[in-house]
Amino acid sequence: MKKHLSIFLFFLSLTYGYAQIEVSPTLQDAIYIAIEKSASLKNKDLDIEKLNLQEKGVWNKYIPTVEASALYSYFDNKLTVDLPTATIPIVNYPLFDGKTAFKNYGNIFNGSVMAKTVLFSGMQIPNGAKAIHEKTKGTVFLKESEKDQIIKDVINTFDQLVLLKEIDRLIKDSEKRLDTETKRVTKAIEQGLAIPYDRDKIKLATLELTSKKIELDGKRKLVYKKIQYLTGYSSSEIDNVQYDLIPYLITDEKLNTGNKQEIKALESFKTAYEYLLKKEKGTYLPTLGAFGGVSYSSLFDANATTPIITGINQALYLGLNEVTISNNWVVGAAMKWEVFSGFERKHKVHEAKINIEQVQNQIDDAKEKLELLLEKNFVDYSVLTQKIDITQQQEKVAGNNLNLAIKQYKEGLINISERLEAENDSYKASVNKTTTLIEQRLSAIETIITTGDLSKKLSK
Repeated sequence: MKKHLSIFLFFLSLTYGYAQIEVSPTLQDAIYIAIEKSASLKNKDLDIEKLNLQEKGVWNKYIPTVEASALYSYFDNKLTVDLPTATIPIVNYPLFDGKTAFKNYGNIFNGSVMAKTVLFSGMQIPNGAKAIHEKTKGTVFLKESEKDQIIKDVINTFDQLVLLKEIDRLIKDSEKRLDTETKRVTKAIEQGLAIPYDRDKIKLATLELTSKKIELDGKRKLVYKKIQYLTGYSSSEIDNVQYDLIPYLITDEKLNTGNKQEIKALESFKTAYEYLLKKEKGTYLPTLGAFGGVSYSSLFDANATTPIITGINQALYLGLNEVTISNNWVVGAAMKWEVFSGFERKHKVHEAKINIEQVQNQIDDAKEKLELLLEKNFVDYSVLTQKIDITQQQEKVAGNNLNLAIKQYKEGLINISERLEAENDSYKASVNKTTTLIEQRLSAIETIITTGDLSKKLSK
């Protein structure tokens, strides 16, 4: 509902701002639904959502991580040592005479809970998060720019449908007039006042109208399909969209491209690369972290066979029931400083500078192209606005000529070819008037889109 209201306010403000664009409630609803239905805009929303999650993920690196671990192992090994021979006093018994082997086995258990956190990252974390935030802003600007194209597409497609309806009306009017002429000529032929040639010429003109009707039906189906794709409307819902086909008038001649969404997006992307450059430079600084936790360690049921002989040729066995270190609290800090990385950091910093320069070139080029496009669109709009009055006069003159030709033909002052030529001229003039009006409306919308104010007003 909030979005719906914003679109209404947009059109209301546009009426009293840059242009007088009147949009009927039914057409306004169609535009709103097309924006809501757009798969491209939905994907843009998902891209923005993913970028927001990425930004949160970067900031979350400051949040301590807690790890719990447990380790049990059984060991069974043979230890061989070669030490200088020693002699046990009193008994004068030699120890470690040559190589000495110990056979050992037992159990070890270790469990711990440790927490780690980053204290200082060389500003890599905040700069990385800010870079993603600027990229998100740029994506939002591109999304708003896509809305402009959807609005233009919806209005222009419905205008095309209005044109087809007007052509259909003109064909039906011509068919009625030609049908009247056919009846009159047929009767005149029977009375010897006309020749079959006149009837055949009218028949040919009627067949041309039939051909136009077939072509018209094909175009109408395509327009309906496109509107259904844009809005999801049924045929009856499409027919319920009604509005007057009037010119769009731009009242402000001091137009500029300062609010163009694509430029704002590129500027945001440039800022993102600037933060990435700062992030890469931060790799020259050390990173600091802190850790703390508690551990439990135990050696139990361990045995070792020694080379010491006791009794009658019996080896000495050493047994260990348990050695445990429990509640071993550990707190500390650590520093990591990569002093030399083989020029990898230098290359990444240089790459980041190149990215900034490339985006700046795109911004400069886009601004120049948009200025040219704005000038072209406004010139086209001005020309078409002036042509509307001319086409209206042409339609009026052609209509008068047609009425005069009908009368003159009845009186035998002109031949059938001249009569049909007047019919054709009237048809062309009416179609040309409607086509010019639609082109003028489209040109006005494109001019406003080039200024960037369409998305600006839509977002309010």
